[in-house]
Amino acid sequence: MRRRDVTLGLLLAGASRSLRAQVPANQRRIAIVIPAGPAARINDPESRYWQTFWEELRRLGDVEGQNLIVEGYSGEGRPEGYADLAREVIGHSPEVIVAITGPVVQALRAATGTIPIVWITVDPIAGGLVTSLAHPGGNITGVSLFDFETYAKRLQILKDAVPAASRVAYLSPRRAWQDTGGQALQRALQQVGGRLHMSVIPMLIEDSTPSEYQRAFAEIAPERLDGLIVSDIGDLFPYRQLIVELAERSRLPAIFGIREYVEAGGLMAYQADQIELYRRMADDVHEILNGTKPGDIPIYQASKFEFIINLKAAEALGLTIPPSLLALADEVIE
Repeated sequence: MRRRDVTLGLLLAGASRSLRAQVPANQRRIAIVIPAGPAARINDPESRYWQTFWEELRRLGDVEGQNLIVEGYSGEGRPEGYADLAREVIGHSPEVIVAITGPVVQALRAATGTIPIVWITVDPIAGGLVTSLAHPGGNITGVSLFDFETYAKRLQILKDAVPAASRVAYLSPRRAWQDTGGQALQRALQQVGGRLHMSVIPMLIEDSTPSEYQRAFAEIAPERLDGLIVSDIGDLFPYRQLIVELAERSRLPAIFGIREYVEAGGLMAYQADQIELYRRMADDVHEILNGTKPGDIPIYQASKFEFIINLKAAEALGLTIPPSLLALADEVIE
């Protein structure tokens, strides 16, 4: 599929923009909003997740250029512009909006209470997006990557890999760390950290730009940390290669929430099966286009996870992964 140049080629006020087009009667319009990176990323043939999304829609009979028009938008990694971007998306009157990450969803929800929104994010109840998974109500539904116990699992894995670790950083956008969901995450990390005798030090970025990652790693260096947990919020994903390189340069054993970080040279990842989640998002979009109210579609929670270890990265860090941890891995990159 090719995204129309007019929908992805314009930049205005820090976000990728799209032009309104006349929609034939037999075509439906959907908008896809990502938090950072080029909007064209939704059509990246190397992204197994987005390709799964499009393949599932085609299987269901929703084909771009036939009965579907797709418009892509990006927040360009600048949370201060999400509200303006949300208003622009709403102004183009899509029938369904697909949104990635909690802060983007919050901005869209504030802009519309009627246009259906399908999202992928973390714990939607703790994040204040819905009060029920079975009956989300309103104009919102989607898939949940995990609950905050998943981060507790990542902290445990990091402790198993580096038994002497007592102080670890948590890399996240500041807004995501401080919103309702972020506060719930902080409590969860504090609780499990206390059991493991580990302190979690926030390592916060103001926006998702290379200079911000470089600044954050430079400022945290004096803390003498033993490891790093990287948020899997979508803002960070376009800069995964840079994050991996900065972690290695800082000699920080790191655990990520998306396997592509490990494929880029990172040490470990513990992630939900995102192939299934993106397929479920496509199913939700199809249901809504065929008349189902989003509030009547139960939120799907990830139930399958995989653990990946990169022994090349461990060797570069001078780290020996315990055999007991290797035995738990679903995949070991050598």
